[in-house]
Amino acid sequence: MTQRAKPVLMPFHAMEVMREAHDLEAEGRTICHLEVGEPGAPPAPNVLEAVKQALPHPQRYTNAKGMPQLRGRLKQYYAEQHGVDIASEHIIATMGSSAGFILAFHTAFAPGARIAVTRPGYPAYVNTLVGLGFEVVEIPVSDADGWQLSGRAIAEAHRQEPFEGLLFASPANPTGAVAGRGALIEIVETCRELGVRLISDEIYHGLDYGGDSTSALELSRDAIVINSFSKYYCMTGWRIGWMVVPEALIRRAEILQQNFFISAPSLSQVAALAALGERDYAEAQKAGYAKNRLALSDGLRHLGFELGTVTTGAFYAYAGIGRFSDDSMSFCQRMLHEAGVAATPGVDFDRVNGHNYVRFSYAGTAETMNDALERLETMLS
Repeated sequence: MTQRAKPVLMPFHAMEVMREAHDLEAEGRTICHLEVGEPGAPPAPNVLEAVKQALPHPQRYTNAKGMPQLRGRLKQYYAEQHGVDIASEHIIATMGSSAGFILAFHTAFAPGARIAVTRPGYPAYVNTLVGLGFEVVEIPVSDADGWQLSGRAIAEAHRQEPFEGLLFASPANPTGAVAGRGALIEIVETCRELGVRLISDEIYHGLDYGGDSTSALELSRDAIVINSFSKYYCMTGWRIGWMVVPEALIRRAEILQQNFFISAPSLSQVAALAALGERDYAEAQKAGYAKNRLALSDGLRHLGFELGTVTTGAFYAYAGIGRFSDDSMSFCQRMLHEAGVAATPGVDFDRVNGHNYVRFSYAGTAETMNDALERLETMLS
């Protein structure tokens, strides 16, 4: 077996680009922000009103698992959206999905365990695992296969380098790939056969332009599910999410939550509870992303970017830059400084082949998309 180089801790380049973009704005430049997955709209008005009403009252620690009202409403969410009955005892409110991942890793695996992720994939997966002392196995997916992870690929990677867990996202960042129900069944069954614990990242659920998102909880009660209010509900800065854990892991997850984070922020939990009743507002934002998706994809193709498979989830375009550069880091620097367009280099998501790609977010306004395309056309011409 070929010895693979172990991943090392790296900067989160999307955040580095955002910081540099803000520095340029402080100097008087105007920047089109397409670098981070951050909705351009604020939370729903009723969410802000609920927070306003709560502000005069002391914001104290909640139960480590979260407010009973919020967890009860999330139980209702799974019944309504996915047709599954999840006891609220299985649900933990977290400080964003990031805290959920930390809790999941330490709850389900022994120190140093090996956990698989897809490549390309969300950079914090690898960096968090490395930072916490876990080992990482990367399973490559490609545009030729629609950026889809298959049961065969999981089994082959496990044969070469056995792992205890698989962290999988649908819709995926940065590709936008969505695993349909059949594909997710295959992934769940393969993990079951191999004795691999599945962690299902569902933070882009609701942002599926081809139909309803399928939750791993519809197929298995052994999976750990991570979700967030950041994307669909436009609440990135509130740092509030949730996780659903299997029966055998509930108590350990609660104890770790008590000691790592005490509880999720109480005011953010108030906002989250209100947000769950504002799906009409969230769907209106999604309609805007859908229009941005088509406009940005068409515009990038016209400019010479390579966009293969048309993916149907999240709010990203993972574009090939072979016509312009073989160095996504330097190309993103050029876009930022020459055109005032902030985007994320593909090496953030894929340390092997990411130099050929750039990720653009279309979560902002239509005006931002149009302005960015005009600026890029001027730069590239």
